[in-house]
Amino acid sequence: MRMGKSRESRNIEDRRSSGPSFGGGGFGGRRGPMGIGAIVLALVAIYFGVDPSVVLQMADGNAPVQQQTSTQPPANDPQTKFVAQVLGETEDIWNDIFRQNLNRQYIAPKMVLFRGATPTACGTGQSAMGPFYCPGDNKVYIDLSFFDEMERKLNAPGDFAQAYVIAHEVGHHVQHLLGISDQVDQLRRRQPAQANALSVRMELQADCFAGLWARRADQARDILESGDVEEGLNAAAAIGDDTLQKKSQGYVVPDAFTHGSSAQRVKWFKRGLDSGDLRQCDTFSAETL
Repeated sequence: MRMGKSRESRNIEDRRSSGPSFGGGGFGGRRGPMGIGAIVLALVAIYFGVDPSVVLQMADGNAPVQQQTSTQPPANDPQTKFVAQVLGETEDIWNDIFRQNLNRQYIAPKMVLFRGATPTACGTGQSAMGPFYCPGDNKVYIDLSFFDEMERKLNAPGDFAQAYVIAHEVGHHVQHLLGISDQVDQLRRRQPAQANALSVRMELQADCFAGLWARRADQARDILESGDVEEGLNAAAAIGDDTLQKKSQGYVVPDAFTHGSSAQRVKWFKRGLDSGDLRQCDTFSAETL
């Protein structure tokens, strides 16, 4: 990716140097690692999870959160600079989309960099869950070691694959701002049997938003290099439910999908990338995914 013209976002909270700080009993005195049951639950959101609040609260025993983690200025290293630039690009593009297409103001999320575990408004965030968005505090949480996991375990290397991760999570923030997340939560409560299917549509829409962002950012500042699109498509395919299920258990259970198949994730990411049109990302009206 060509990021020389990209500004660094100021909406970065770097909690890595201080480590997790849970305060005086704010987490029920729980300082150990996430239990095995919670880890199993977290697998449904381990890659690009949509609303982690249920899993996080279960992992945390439903304890209230006390935000006592100290925040340092972002470190001045290439990886931190890169994610700050990608976040800055998402801010600029979504600012334009909200102003021009929706006639409203875009409120940017913050990105929290952490190691191991950190308090969130959704409960205790764990590195084992992968990157996630918490609608309770409008923040994207990420342990940057996840990018190493993408390369080593998922065979999804490359800077644009990393940018796709960030853009996908910002896509969930956009869903929250537009009220889509709340509507889906209401549908889940009324139709619990459709919870997984609704989650799939949420995830695929976030994939489409990530592709839409890439298209618009490239048009604005020529950020994409040869091979970048292939990296994004490879990353989308690598985290399909069918691919992950085959790796973890050797067979596929479509009814258990929560994020979409590899083919679906590639399709919707590419739809956003090819069109750059917000209207093309309406997964909820699509008859087939």
